[in-house]
Amino acid sequence: MPRLLKLILCITLAFMVEAAASEAAPVMASSVQPYHFGFKKSKNGELPSIAQEGFMNILQANGAIFLGDTEQKELYLTFDNGYENGYTGKVLDVLKAKKVPAAFFVTGHFVQDQPELLRRMSEEGHIIGNHSWSHPDMTTLSPEQIRTELDKVREAVAGVTGQQAMSFVRPPRGIFSGRVLETCKQLGYTNVFWSAAYRDWETDRQQGAAHAYQQVMSQLHPGAVILLHSVSRDNAEALSSIIDDARKQGYNFKSLNDLNVKIYR
Repeated sequence: MPRLLKLILCITLAFMVEAAASEAAPVMASSVQPYHFGFKKSKNGELPSIAQEGFMNILQANGAIFLGDTEQKELYLTFDNGYENGYTGKVLDVLKAKKVPAAFFVTGHFVQDQPELLRRMSEEGHIIGNHSWSHPDMTTLSPEQIRTELDKVREAVAGVTGQQAMSFVRPPRGIFSGRVLETCKQLGYTNVFWSAAYRDWETDRQQGAAHAYQQVMSQLHPGAVILLHSVSRDNAEALSSIIDDARKQGYNFKSLNDLNVKIYR
């Protein structure tokens, strides 16, 4: 082969490799780019939205839950349990009295510290979800480290309750990436976010049951996945009224196991 032709082929090949690398780079970057989950809240009856947040396609590609069927007046009640502050028992009392299912996303600290509450959740038919062992920013972890975080919770929960499988996970602090969601999905989990929430986790800034009630009720919408923190005194005191008055508006409380239609908007 003439030397000039070889040179042309080498240059062409170099350009092709460079172009392929430049095309692949954004895809790889987007898979590890961290996001903090946020959404446009429901207001005046309008549905919430994540369309402007820049990650809707990532949730959709990984089958994550943000919003249920907006054609049905159904609500999905979820709690994050990083640690116990004395109110989870009251929350469970209300749920039992009202016959409402919920999902509790627990950390390793909660599992080790509160085995009786964990057993009660299981015995009373609630979902126990995975919130990681040490509540890290999972975007900083490798897939193997993520597996370890989740496996430790699953195994510890099984040791307390006998429940061998866990189906739902919530990334700690709502921080995630495409890689995090994909890793969790490959491990058999459905990633669960939320479409109704408020700043309720600050235990030194509780503002009373009326405040919790107003914050939740003002965001109700069909298919709502409600996030509450069980460390909140306000939530525990308002929960009964929230359930009663949501039902008066025609809403039904459902289990995440019944959520078959996922909406992304």
